[in-house]
Amino acid sequence: LALNPWDVALCVSGTVISCENAVVVVVIFYTPAFRAPMFLLIGSLATADLLAGLGLILHFAFVYFIPSEAVSLLTMGLLVTSFTASVSSLLTITIDRYLSLYNALTYYSERTVTRTYIMLILTWGAAICYGLLPIMGWNCLKEPSACSVVKPLTKNHLVILSVSFFMVFAVMLQLYVQICKIVCRHAHQIAVQRHFLASSHYVTTRKGVATLAVILGTFASCWLPFAVYCLLGDYSYPALYTYATLLPATYNSMINPVIYAFRNQEIQKMLWAVCCGCFSSTLPFRSRSPSDV
Repeated sequence: LALNPWDVALCVSGTVISCENAVVVVVIFYTPAFRAPMFLLIGSLATADLLAGLGLILHFAFVYFIPSEAVSLLTMGLLVTSFTASVSSLLTITIDRYLSLYNALTYYSERTVTRTYIMLILTWGAAICYGLLPIMGWNCLKEPSACSVVKPLTKNHLVILSVSFFMVFAVMLQLYVQICKIVCRHAHQIAVQRHFLASSHYVTTRKGVATLAVILGTFASCWLPFAVYCLLGDYSYPALYTYATLLPATYNSMINPVIYAFRNQEIQKMLWAVCCGCFSSTLPFRSRSPSDV
């Protein structure tokens, strides 16, 4: 096959994604202090994005060096599983942040740990089920007219994935609106109790709202174009449209470590310790709420 520049761009994107998220996974896995629910969820997100990056690299390698229908189904199943787990992990992090604010007094309890494991099981269970569909026979290899804009996925399969994405996005939007209200209310209460100036309250509120806007805006700008195109597009459309919407979607997995991991002070400390050659899994950490992450 002639080398497609879009495939090269996806492979490069997958390489960057893999390197970034591998660092997060290694740091969380080898640091016993990172066993709190919020770090487990961040680790789940990083693992999903790491698999997505590896899937993009493997897809490029198999398409150009080991072309095979069976291998194509396996790599596509891996990509569907990993990207579904990534989006679902973002939802679980949003739920965890909301509950940490809404139930602040009872958040640090055994029930929170149990709830976190349940969310992780549901997240990866659903992702694996979606990813197994092409391998189990729900593909268009024998019926090209049933193909979607992403071969060998069928149109029905891609519609289900797109509808699921819009449902996740709607829930996240609603939760972040509620988080924004809670943050604004808390900032106002603190300002009244400590007799802060109105300008201080305004700055605190604006910073919180801006952070939430960046998180949700990044997620939407990366994934919405591809999700909309999956619903409206057809297998007869030029592949250029698929590449032009899919490539920005992969950038979400590239940005996730920056937003959810590298901004965390504990992870920053550990990364600096590793870079300085003074790695120690017993470094002191300050307990933080997921709403601070």
